[in-house]
Amino acid sequence: MATLVLDNGAGSIKIGFSNDTEPRIVPNCISKAKNVRTRIFIGDQIDECKDLSGLYYILPFQKGYLVNWDIERQIWDHMFGKDVCQVDFNETTAIVTEPHFNFPSVQESMNEVFFEEYQFKALHRTNASTLSQYKSENESTEKHLCHLIIDSGYSFTHIIPYFKGKKLKEAIRRINVGGKILTNHLKEIISYRQLMVMDETYVVNQVKEDVSYVSTDFMEDMKIAKKKGKENTIARDYVLPDYTHIKRGYIRPIEETTGKAQGSEQIIRMNNERFAVPEILFQPSDVGINEMGICEAVLHSLQSLDEEMRPHLLGNIIATGGNCHLPGFRDRLYKDIRSLTDADIDVNVTVPNSPSTYAWEGGCLLSRDPNFQKKMVVTRQQYEEHGQTICEEKFDV
Repeated sequence: MATLVLDNGAGSIKIGFSNDTEPRIVPNCISKAKNVRTRIFIGDQIDECKDLSGLYYILPFQKGYLVNWDIERQIWDHMFGKDVCQVDFNETTAIVTEPHFNFPSVQESMNEVFFEEYQFKALHRTNASTLSQYKSENESTEKHLCHLIIDSGYSFTHIIPYFKGKKLKEAIRRINVGGKILTNHLKEIISYRQLMVMDETYVVNQVKEDVSYVSTDFMEDMKIAKKKGKENTIARDYVLPDYTHIKRGYIRPIEETTGKAQGSEQIIRMNNERFAVPEILFQPSDVGINEMGICEAVLHSLQSLDEEMRPHLLGNIIATGGNCHLPGFRDRLYKDIRSLTDADIDVNVTVPNSPSTYAWEGGCLLSRDPNFQKKMVVTRQQYEEHGQTICEEKFDV
């Protein structure tokens, strides 16, 4: 039987069987729409909603941790049901991800839900970065002793060094900056400068994904953004959806960027916001967040390890998570880490083709490992005999 791989992110869930070519990506939330009073939309049912303005979200995760089990169960019920995966629990092994530094109470609840409520045949709990590391190690033509995984997602960015496939726990670093903060900050900027969009999280998130990029030279881009007319190559007009004629917002081509709406259109002019918002990932203190940037956290992590290990980690950095989709992310990461390290050390940064689903793909690969069913999973029978203790012993999370 194929294994069910569930990469349970705070922003989106990546789910599918290990023999699928790609996962279903489902928003990890329940949504309510202003104009549809009678219905809630679970996960990707939001695609059936005709008017996405003023969406109200109910999220099972808060600050990166699973706190609302009632909501999460509704989302899982939908995904395990006939509309998405059609799971036969008694015959299915599940691989489920959880965040680093997860609370023991949440881990115990997760074991209970999967074994006692859903009654899966067997379970393997792990961190998404471990699956990314496993995929990189088993697909790379070169064999690396060390991997440095940067996982930048919805709530957090984690820096996780690995040596021979094992996490170096004392060197894991977390920055409380992720995609959610970027979207919220963009909402505030647009609301202050142009148009009130504080209730339009869904639309502003699309704006962020469509027009944002990471600058490799922030001050130079700032100078360009100050220029007027054709000299300003950064400014773009973003046409907002009205859900009658325009179903999804889009960027006007640069030659049509005038800053003026045509007909009944409503536009937002995106200028320095395009790169100033993603800059928060690298310089959180710019907006008053008392945290290290990603590159600073990488160095902080490496300094807690033996000196001879550092070049091996810097030579094999893998960036995953939704924020890696931002154009320029890899180049900026390389440039900043390169400038902070000795010239005689090689720095190599890789961003996979699909950084959001990389951990899910690693889970599919892991399920085919000869040792997976023998050594890595806890069966329902073992759980019924030994309870929570067997999960604590088996799962390195």
